Amino acid sequence: MENELLFEMQNAFPMIERPFKAVAEKLNSTEEEVISLVHKLKNEKIIRQTSAIFDTKRLGYKSSLVAFKVDEDKIDQAAEIINSHPGVSHNYLRNHEYNIWFTMAVAPDSKLGLEKTIEILKERTGAKDAIILPTLKMFKISVKMDTTGKRAKKEKVKKLAHKEIELTPQHIAVIKELQKDISVVKEPFKEAAEKLGLSYDKFFEIANELKESGVMRRFATILNHRKAGFGANAMSVWAVPEEKGEEIGREMAEFSAVSHCYLRPSYPNWPYNLFAMVHAKTQEECDTLIEEMAKESGLTEYGKLYSTVEFKKQRLVYFDNAFEAWEKEVL
Repeated sequence: MENELLFEMQNAFPMIERPFKAVAEKLNSTEEEVISLVHKLKNEKIIRQTSAIFDTKRLGYKSSLVAFKVDEDKIDQAAEIINSHPGVSHNYLRNHEYNIWFTMAVAPDSKLGLEKTIEILKERTGAKDAIILPTLKMFKISVKMDTTGKRAKKEKVKKLAHKEIELTPQHIAVIKELQKDISVVKEPFKEAAEKLGLSYDKFFEIANELKESGVMRRFATILNHRKAGFGANAMSVWAVPEEKGEEIGREMAEFSAVSHCYLRPSYPNWPYNLFAMVHAKTQEECDTLIEEMAKESGLTEYGKLYSTVEFKKQRLVYFDNAFEAWEKEVL
């Protein structure tokens, strides 16, 4: 049941009063058994977190993927400096001359803004060069490891229609609670609803409003990939002719092993404009998948950047005072 449970919770975790009971019913199990198993998987660090996944852009944050070229003897110190920024959620060492890759976000009220923040980090780390790679078009963002081995090689990526929403202080208060890792208890949302002085009905009404508007992408479990048996992840990068970018991006996003797929800018020193993140159990599996993607797309200019060190991987904490504190320190 362990693998089925992991797949189920990655897919979508119910935002209801007794979510583990609903998950148990789907798996022909009991609430107690599921809670016990989730505790075990958390203790083994296979489950990293179960919480809401928000759309950074819809919350007013500016973000980008960034690559730094750093001398080998300065890598650890540079990673530490980069990680000190609260808007850095992922930071990896990759096998390329641009060796430190991180995602960076700045708050809506940032005085420095995205480019200036990256400039300061470049200066502080002593990076020789930097590439800023914001998303121009997103085809897929959905990290779901195939723990069951039953998933089809390809799947249609649903295009969702979202309602417009004006965020109120109450929405923001609920976001602050939903972004926290849930407690593994029968009623994991009880504490948050009580803290905000909301009934369950009102709390879930606001949560579902955030989901329907696309501000919340989904509420789900994220795994520690390596602990869950997925030891390899490659950032495949592709030089795609501009007129074919959208068509090929959509096709690559259909591969189940691809968790993220985006069009980004290219530069004279960086010819690749399509990025597809591939996850597999081994590097050989990753390589095979990427070769298949190359064959299907007809693309010949591409690269595979494997992560060799994970410097930081955590959810972005929205509406956090740490952003302002970091800027005050550097200004």
